Amino acid sequence: MKNKKRLFETIIHGIFLLLGLITVGFVLLITIYLVISGIPAIRTIGLFPFLFGTTWESTAAEPSYGILPFILTSVYGTAGAMVLGVPIGFLTAVYLAKIANPKVKAVMEQAVSMLAGIPSVVYGLVGMLTLVPGIRKLFNVPDGASLFAAIIVLAIMVLPSIIKVSMTALEAVPKEYEDASLALGATPIETYFRVSVPAARSGIAAAVVLGVGRAIGEAMAVMMVSGNVPNMPSLFQSVRFLTTAVASEMSYSSGLQQQALFSIALVLFLFIMLINVILNFFLKGDKEK
Repeated sequence: MKNKKRLFETIIHGIFLLLGLITVGFVLLITIYLVISGIPAIRTIGLFPFLFGTTWESTAAEPSYGILPFILTSVYGTAGAMVLGVPIGFLTAVYLAKIANPKVKAVMEQAVSMLAGIPSVVYGLVGMLTLVPGIRKLFNVPDGASLFAAIIVLAIMVLPSIIKVSMTALEAVPKEYEDASLALGATPIETYFRVSVPAARSGIAAAVVLGVGRAIGEAMAVMMVSGNVPNMPSLFQSVRFLTTAVASEMSYSSGLQQQALFSIALVLFLFIMLINVILNFFLKGDKEK
């Protein structure tokens, strides 16, 4: 009986190990493919002109492949979305996890789940039909398709990830921590923000990183509301993100243009990897303390 149980556990352990190795293998394959596909264009164009060039004219008689406008637009757009989305998502998660009554919590959780399930193209369509005209009228600008519109759409799109993961982290905090805080005379609000939130900081940080990944990697929605023009970023001007640059030109690209698009994908991939490395560094530092 014991031998059969050990054999069963060994088989299950082997299955889990195999699945983990497959996941790591996919990441390695994607990394290798992007490096192989992206390096040739960088060698031809030059690293400095490619990363810091301000002009993207891939179909001109004398093409230019500078992606600095795309990089800055992605950075500004993601930062703006997180500045708007993180406080709203975090406070909503605290409310649902600790304060809301069960009926309100159930309804709002369903709403958040529905928000997460809406396809990105629907966000883009609604933004294009309502948000873009609204920005044009409200701020009296020639075209509402702009970086500002993309920031608002991205801020809404990152909310489900931030709320759901933060809620899970907050609900996992042992109740004894909160009971001890209340017993020492702290108010419930003080307990939630000074005890529960610090105890769940790793999960909340992971939620923020998931939101950043969603914002950086989004293509269709921002393409529909940002104008998709390779300008240097300005709040009320049409812009193009790294993702939309790849999505908008890949279908008809060839030669050096196609290789340059793979190089953009490589830069985008490295951005996301860098964010994950920074997060892991800070989380490990917190655990060592």
